Amino acid sequence: MDAIAPPTTLFDDLKPRTPAGLLSRREKDRLIERGFLGLYRWYTARSQATRNWNPDKSFEWRKLRQDLSEPLIQILQGFFAVEYFTPDYVDEILNLVRKSHGRSHFQLRWGAEEEKHADTWENAVLFSRRRTPEFIESYKEDLRSSVHRSLWEGDALRNLVYTVFQERATQLNYLNLLKIARGKSDKPQHKGDADPVLAQVAQTIAVDEAAHYNFFLEGVRLFLYYYPQRTLEAIRDVITHFTMPAHDIVPDWDAFNYAVYKAGVYGPREYARDVVQIVFRNLGIESRKKLEEGIKRGRIVPDKRDEGTQQTAIWDSFDYGLIEGDVRRIHDKVIAYEREIGRDEIDPLVFVPNPEWPQK
Repeated sequence: MDAIAPPTTLFDDLKPRTPAGLLSRREKDRLIERGFLGLYRWYTARSQATRNWNPDKSFEWRKLRQDLSEPLIQILQGFFAVEYFTPDYVDEILNLVRKSHGRSHFQLRWGAEEEKHADTWENAVLFSRRRTPEFIESYKEDLRSSVHRSLWEGDALRNLVYTVFQERATQLNYLNLLKIARGKSDKPQHKGDADPVLAQVAQTIAVDEAAHYNFFLEGVRLFLYYYPQRTLEAIRDVITHFTMPAHDIVPDWDAFNYAVYKAGVYGPREYARDVVQIVFRNLGIESRKKLEEGIKRGRIVPDKRDEGTQQTAIWDSFDYGLIEGDVRRIHDKVIAYEREIGRDEIDPLVFVPNPEWPQK
């Protein structure tokens, strides 16, 4: 009978039969995992079609200026150092999410793109001719002598949330470097640092970072939709303890940090205004104060189905309607992609609304 049954009826048993608010933890996790898998496949196809560049051949390195300022070289060297720890970043998260097809495979994809950034920034330092090949090799040996460890070691959700803020901060660093390379800096030490090759490099990598930010942001939206309390608490913890990666193991971090601060590339003001506020806006969070208040004053009610708690006042901490719209949009683009390749005929993605949200 199955061989001649309508396609839609074949999957009736696979579709969730209860609203998301009543789902068990296992069922919620399945929905999130299926969303991640679809996002990963969609992302990979888009990445290969639109951002398939090469660190060596996509830029005219011979034309890079050889008289760039020392503060700018310090910034480029620091960018290289941070990206050089990509194997550590991948290794840490991969072991945490190895049971998730979408997240683990995306981590490999992300790492492949991030290692291109490391190679590109190394080229920028090398072709500036302000650092010798011998210096760069010695510098890499110093970097390899340390191993990066996440503050959120062993916590997959907080690492996911951290990556959203970190990717936005990294994108911001490169966008502000782009201003310098285009000759638009108002800082006296960078007035003569315009360079079209460096501008192309900064723009290319910033586009990658924007794509990474959006993928991880979509992932956090999925968790926020099905696990609002847990995800908001993770967001609070991450912004409270946020630092840029490898800050404690890059040997010349203080000089690099000072250079980006003096250049207006990145500092506490940029983090608060252009990282935290942007992420909050994308996640429907009004403010840090509102987030803290919602978590603290919430009435905790045991939820036996989830073996956890349901914080009834948590809905006032963020715009849940906005997140529901975003999650619907995630499903729409993945469904469209899977319809294009035919996966929808075999393993259709199904959006499950969450009526637990007390709509007004």
